[in-house]
Amino acid sequence: MPGRLEGKTAIVVGGGSAPGRTLGNGRAAAILFGREGASVLVVDRNGAAAEETCACICREGGKAEACTADVTRPEDCARLVREGLAAFGRIDVLLHNVGIGELGGPVELPVERWREVLDVNLTSMFLTCKHLLPHLEAQGSGAIVTVSSIAAIRFAPYAMVAYHASKGGVNAFTRAVAAQVASKGIRVNAVMPGLIETPMAMEGLSARLGVAYDELKRARQGTVPMGHMGEAWDVAHAALFLASDDAKYITGVLLPVDGGLSLKA
Repeated sequence: MPGRLEGKTAIVVGGGSAPGRTLGNGRAAAILFGREGASVLVVDRNGAAAEETCACICREGGKAEACTADVTRPEDCARLVREGLAAFGRIDVLLHNVGIGELGGPVELPVERWREVLDVNLTSMFLTCKHLLPHLEAQGSGAIVTVSSIAAIRFAPYAMVAYHASKGGVNAFTRAVAAQVASKGIRVNAVMPGLIETPMAMEGLSARLGVAYDELKRARQGTVPMGHMGEAWDVAHAALFLASDDAKYITGVLLPVDGGLSLKA
């Protein structure tokens, strides 16, 4: 059976992975897209991490190229689109999977950190779409998948006001763009991960909270109705579905991948 992305090309923004016990969502998705037949441009601010993801794809017989870019910079977003077109001739899929978090409410959070979180989590999506959409419109097809969070619709037990605001913005941005480009053959959907065991969510949060990894894991597991956290592959499979022709009549959807956590009050 052919892969679900056979013959397609995909840009995965945030396709590297921070060091840790597990994979990041972007790396898992890039590897899965490669397994399903896509040629993948792996974009990350950390060039070495992007190269590592490419090596994973190529070892399995896939095709991948690495691109070092900071997607908060307009010129880098324009360049990554050019590099994708130069490498593969066309672009069919964009998975936008960059995000950072910062603890603190309006009083505690420095203005500079507020702006940084919104730039990384939200403005970067605006910039990549600004430079990619003209090409998708010209070819009359394309699928964009954004990675949001259930933090867009549900509050964490600790203050993360910039993260919540930025992910709420991702949801609104996704639906607004989906409505605008639906008649042009372009679909735009979001995945909303819940508690996923990734390096950023676990090692990063463990360090910021001063809580041991295993203690944090037990606490997070206990809040999920299904009794355990998800893994990056769960997010990757949801993104694959939305990127593939299996979802050809789906646009503007905000898909929770959260073990039922968003069902809780």
